Amino acid sequence: MDIVVPVGGLIQGAIDAAHQKGGGRVVLEPGVHRSGSIVMRSFVELHVPAGAKIQGGSKPEDYHDFEAPDYPGHAPEKSRKCFISAAHAENIAITGTGEINGAGRDFYDTNVPEGAFFVKPPHPRPRMIQFFNCRNVRFEGTSFVDSPGWTFWLIGCNDVFVHRVRVHGCQQMINNDGIDIDGCRRVTISDSFFRTGDDCLILRAIPQSPDHKPICEEVVVTNCVLDSWCQGIRVGCPSDDTIRNCTFSNLVISGRGNGINVDNPKRYLMPNCNGRLDLNNILFSNIVIESKNTPIRIFVEEGVKLRHLGGLTFSHIRIKAQKPCLVQGSSETCIDGLRFTDVQCDHQFEISNAKSIIMQQVGADNA
Repeated sequence: MDIVVPVGGLIQGAIDAAHQKGGGRVVLEPGVHRSGSIVMRSFVELHVPAGAKIQGGSKPEDYHDFEAPDYPGHAPEKSRKCFISAAHAENIAITGTGEINGAGRDFYDTNVPEGAFFVKPPHPRPRMIQFFNCRNVRFEGTSFVDSPGWTFWLIGCNDVFVHRVRVHGCQQMINNDGIDIDGCRRVTISDSFFRTGDDCLILRAIPQSPDHKPICEEVVVTNCVLDSWCQGIRVGCPSDDTIRNCTFSNLVISGRGNGINVDNPKRYLMPNCNGRLDLNNILFSNIVIESKNTPIRIFVEEGVKLRHLGGLTFSHIRIKAQKPCLVQGSSETCIDGLRFTDVQCDHQFEISNAKSIIMQQVGADNA
């Protein structure tokens, strides 16, 4: 059953009505639909067709805080505000080739030199999409434009399908990540485009409490283009729990930031923690990286002790970058088990505090 929402109609009311009738599709008419926070419900598809735009508000008070009965409230940047959210929902979707716009620039003082990041504002900024403990989730065809915070934060979700989406973030904004996949299972991202000031694609397993042990696994990313001023791909942070069994393939990564970053500095540690991450069995293949920084960076700062960092495979990689690839463990964490096959780059690798490194057909033009 389709419920058609005219311009000026209530999107939330239509979603609630479809849910109460057992599910259905909410279809927006072409035009600009201005909206505050929206909550998705089970068995409802929000369809934003070509010519339709959901336009978010330009002030923090236009948005609600994210709430769920078992959500502990941890949120980056001290903001729980969210544009489109869902909690414990199933069979939900956002589809159509229209646009969802978060009015991100309106939250910043944009009077900075060209090429500089905007200064973080003191007031909270909303994330565009925040789904918590949902399953059977689909995003297909839609453009997500100008998010004030993380564009997607998917927490503890299973069976997520992202196809042919476009994420357009202002590259002078900090914290407008593309998709943060946090403690999720069975996620597929394909045939999509990401342009962000912060990281494009991120794998995380953020503990929401000392006893919480999230696992991020079975994530497949393929046939995507990534353009970032920060990281094209980030995998893990030192206080995360377990990230394993994921693949990245057929990607083009460009921008002035790093290409692939497995970064574990002390500044990312949670209180009373000197490291927790267990990272294993991640494959990167058929990737082109053009970076003005470090193309592949696997780093553990002194003072950080991880449970394990290894089992990473890089194959058929072509690199043009201003800096060399870096593999640097710490005295507390020896990086264990990396394989590089058919990797062509501009500089020799820099490697320390690492073992069981296999290199086959690895060439450096400036060696």
